[in-house]
Amino acid sequence: MDAYLSALPNEQRAALDRLRKIIRAAAPMAEEVISYGIPAFYIQGYGLVWFAAWKNHCSLYPISGAITRELKGYNTAKGTIRFAVDEPLPAMLVRKLVKARMAENTKRAKKRVGK
Repeated sequence: MDAYLSALPNEQRAALDRLRKIIRAAAPMAEEVISYGIPAFYIQGYGLVWFAAWKNHCSLYPISGAITRELKGYNTAKGTIRFAVDEPLPAMLVRKLVKARMAENTKRAKKRVGK
């Protein structure tokens, strides 16, 4: 993850470093990995969230429909939230997304154990 971030222009690196810190604080036990070629956090054997820098924006990939109402006003697509480097996602929103994904992963892990 450090290599991915260090290769970015300063503005994108700063935006994604901030996002990384928020995710890390919300899920301190999550493992940092590169998945599908971009930084990701995994927990309980499942992907938690991914993020990436693109030419004109950055993206967070929470892959969750759990809090879609709170995403109104953001540039979203299925499983993706796009944002400008100078307009980062609010920390509270990122924490909510991470917590929702952790709950989903816990549910999935319990189902897997129950089989």
